[in-house]
Amino acid sequence: MAKAALGLTNLVVVLALALFVPAGTLRWVQGWVLLGLFSASSLAITVYLARKDPALLQRRTQAGPFAEKERDQKIIQGLASILFLSTVVVPAIDHRYGWSHASLPLVAVGDALVLIGFLFVLLVFRENTFTSSVIEVASEQRVIDSGPYAVVRHPMYAQIGSPIQR
Repeated sequence: MAKAALGLTNLVVVLALALFVPAGTLRWVQGWVLLGLFSASSLAITVYLARKDPALLQRRTQAGPFAEKERDQKIIQGLASILFLSTVVVPAIDHRYGWSHASLPLVAVGDALVLIGFLFVLLVFRENTFTSSVIEVASEQRVIDSGPYAVVRHPMYAQIGSPIQR
């Protein structure tokens, strides 16, 4: 659990820096709301896994390009990390320069979609204890065809910017 807590802390710090440094201010309500939603949802899933599936939590703490064994996977994970950060940095730069304005209802819809995304991730984790952050096959792993897997073969890939990768 200590490694997961450190990973979560690092993720929140990186996310905060990616939000507020490009925004050029800490006075950005939408940035704080996103950081809060993301942090609270990540913490809730981390606590859930610590209680219900510590083995999965352990597998999820080894993530990103440096955790992969294959060169191609390292590249893909590196690009995915850059793309994920861009989904935070670009709106922060937009806020800084005032390029656009989203109405409060639209912002609320976006925040609701973030929560729905986290709920989807939780459903995937509940259904499949082998949702490792890296490409690997375990000897006791089996094909899952229930829950989100009944709809799509790789549900974590179906979600844009999977949030739980530390």
